[in-house]
Amino acid sequence: MSALRIGLCQWRVGRPRSVADFFERLDRVLAEAYRLGAQLALLPEYTAMEVAAGLADAPDVARELHAATAHADQILAGMREAAMRHKLWLVPGSLPVHESDRTLNRAPLIAPDGQIAFQDKRTMTRFETESWNVQGGALPRVFDTPWGRIGISVCYDVEFPSLVRAQTEAGAWLVLVPSCTDTMHGFNRVYLSARARAIENQCYVAIAPTVGDAPWSATLDANRGFAAVLGPVDRGFPEDGVLARGALDEEQWLFADLDPARLQVVRRDGAVRNYQDWGACRP
Repeated sequence: MSALRIGLCQWRVGRPRSVADFFERLDRVLAEAYRLGAQLALLPEYTAMEVAAGLADAPDVARELHAATAHADQILAGMREAAMRHKLWLVPGSLPVHESDRTLNRAPLIAPDGQIAFQDKRTMTRFETESWNVQGGALPRVFDTPWGRIGISVCYDVEFPSLVRAQTEAGAWLVLVPSCTDTMHGFNRVYLSARARAIENQCYVAIAPTVGDAPWSATLDANRGFAAVLGPVDRGFPEDGVLARGALDEEQWLFADLDPARLQVVRRDGAVRNYQDWGACRP
């Protein structure tokens, strides 16, 4: 498997006037990622909720949810077109969708040829449960790419070791974490959990958050965090396992070149063998 150049977007929540306005910005952002060599781009959880805020006319969590689900097909179609236009593998964050009588938080993975696969968020935050009645979706899965298998763990899901472990045991060497957190407490729970998942699975974990204040949105009113690429804390990797990190709360792209072969070396010849020794910890 060859190395992957990944781009992680710290997306500052905007105030688009329309769905078309959102896609104009998305096009500019992805064009920049492609220009700087990204092969796979990761956007934050609920990126497209900024569209819903405009469609809802006033900050209201229920109206914003309704606007997002009502336009979910249109939003997904636009994201697919953008990935194809810029020849990128794209995880455009996540968006709420209605399926039968349930609302799910669903993250697409879009290939450059337009094929789409999905990873649902499995574990809901209190906001999602109490304000939106969002329910847990499908179990964790893995996705085949030209660089091998990868997984997606949507925000809160990365705080649960068994979910990411299921993906790495199924062959994922990289886990993507689109996130949306409104306090540093929330962001650090995600960030510190992601670092732990990288250590215990001897894999790469990449986080991309929403950033900035958006008082016009009831859903995305406050957003804290920075993008980061994390790896094992062992030979051949940084002493803290942090391969790259962005600036706190700033809009930017963060790039990293990830070689899956490095993980095989550390799993085999590291000072410790966390991935292999996981089974010894099970009762």
